[in-house]
Amino acid sequence: MIIYARHVTRGELHAHAQNRPDHHRRALCGRYRGRRRGRDRGADEWRAGAHSHRMDAGRPPCEKRRQRTQRHSRTDSTYRVLIALDNKRPGENRIAQLDYRAGESGRTTTVRPLEWRGGAEPIDVEAIESVPGTTDEYVAVSSRGLVYHLKATEDRKAVQVRDLSPLPAIGQGDDFESFTLVSRHHKLAAVWADRGEGDGRPATLYAAPLSFNQYGESVFGRVTKAPYRAPYPTRDVRHASDLSVTDSGRLLIASASDEGDDGPFDSAVSDAGSVSLDRSGRVRLTLSRSPEILRKFKGHKVEAVDCVSGSDTAVLGTDDENAGGALTTAHICH
Repeated sequence: MIIYARHVTRGELHAHAQNRPDHHRRALCGRYRGRRRGRDRGADEWRAGAHSHRMDAGRPPCEKRRQRTQRHSRTDSTYRVLIALDNKRPGENRIAQLDYRAGESGRTTTVRPLEWRGGAEPIDVEAIESVPGTTDEYVAVSSRGLVYHLKATEDRKAVQVRDLSPLPAIGQGDDFESFTLVSRHHKLAAVWADRGEGDGRPATLYAAPLSFNQYGESVFGRVTKAPYRAPYPTRDVRHASDLSVTDSGRLLIASASDEGDDGPFDSAVSDAGSVSLDRSGRVRLTLSRSPEILRKFKGHKVEAVDCVSGSDTAVLGTDDENAGGALTTAHICH
């Protein structure tokens, strides 16, 4: 999952996706106030980027009826996000900073690649999360389960690897696409998942206390795990393509159907249970026997969902392979 977003000026949640087949964007989010161009998309607005570092809003790939137009009038604003890229070849960008500006004169987006320092380039980074209580530290996770504790340089032109370690309790065949951090009572917990594959392999959800020692090393506590099967989609499904935890502790899990680089794709986000962290630091992971489907996203492969703290809004990003990427927001984080 996800994401680090910093609100540069006041505004509401918004995000933009990069549409570059060789640089598949994992996830990004931010805050936005700006007049929407073209047809208003109501609470949910998909956007596709262009094939360059300057990205303009393309024609939304989802057709929705015009609704609540007046509610979505905005003023100018800017936001900044940190993006993890799941590239695999040497020399390809792994992480980037994106500045997005929207106003009466239009939309402009600038992407600035950041240098990866302190170790070999990672292969297939699938998630990035900011460390609660910090402004310059992040945790990135690769599909193989390698955990990178990162710190931004003072000039914000690079990230430095402080520590590299594996996730605990990795199971046979695990393939990770999701990771998030939960902070309660000045304690920290990590939640992550093997994505699963089809009828024969459910996802496996993991949760554990997490801390960092004086050397920046990740220290995981006792691991709790549980199997999870998505209620939707039903064909070629990855049961957990991303996850997020709301302020109230609800566990939202994205699931996606992927039949190949040309699709067809299908996705949903479900309320799958809860995550709690008590004052002693003990983590409790509870999965629902009947997950509630909150929203379906037909024609797209959702690989990022992030609930914005202090809001009921989620940012959802897609990786639609040869069709590029798109993004929407939805009020599902209750």
